[in-house]
Amino acid sequence: MTQRRRTGGIRILHDKINIHLDPGPGALIYSLEAGLNPQKITGVLVSHCHPDHCNDAEVLIEAMTQGMTRKRGTLAAAHSALSGNQQCEVSISKYHQEMPAQVVDAKPGTEFNIDDVRISVAEARHTDPDAVGFRFETPNLGDIAYTSDSEYFEGIGKPYQGVRLLLLCVMRPEGSPWKGHMTSNDAVKIIEKAKPEMAVLTHFGMQMIFKGPSNEARLIQQRTGVSTVAASDGMRITVGEKISVQTPRKQRDLNEFVET
Repeated sequence: MTQRRRTGGIRILHDKINIHLDPGPGALIYSLEAGLNPQKITGVLVSHCHPDHCNDAEVLIEAMTQGMTRKRGTLAAAHSALSGNQQCEVSISKYHQEMPAQVVDAKPGTEFNIDDVRISVAEARHTDPDAVGFRFETPNLGDIAYTSDSEYFEGIGKPYQGVRLLLLCVMRPEGSPWKGHMTSNDAVKIIEKAKPEMAVLTHFGMQMIFKGPSNEARLIQQRTGVSTVAASDGMRITVGEKISVQTPRKQRDLNEFVET
């Protein structure tokens, strides 16, 4: 509601791949502001039905399909977003589901391709019972993964073992649990199991923002030995021989702003 941190989601670019992951409120506008033409998208992925993850999915599908004039691209979305469930109504209309060239009902264990990137769907446990995470297998650069919203459960880290870059939705700092969501302590346990080259914390609630995401990232890195950073709006991560992070200078955690 405050947009202290933007809810536009994540853009994944690789060769011919142009995927928008979890397009929440502002995804279209922020894409345009960042110079990322939404009409070049080749895939829209939605991890679950909540508005902060799917609000702009339909408008990005319209962009991907050239205003619903070309059967083009891939829509992969949690079952709740496509068909609804006991907690959620359908969040992507049948009209919008008809135009992508490939539509994937993303359930745990499902695998599909977008061009040369293999994508596998992992289990998440959230207030949307159909929520899922994603693992992206690239042919030359290794794998990246995204947990989506989930509480910790035994086995959550297994689908992400061996990835180079792990994006974790860490809503709250350690000591402030909330059912269906992850804390910094949960992130430590997942990172220790998955052993990524780098971990990125994202999806912060207000308690995390006031506590200081960068502070939490440092503590997690100290406990796991894995390079860990806190996401910020406009952050760009390049996965090559090494993983590099570029953050706009204007981005600072709220606690850092207050301290200065």
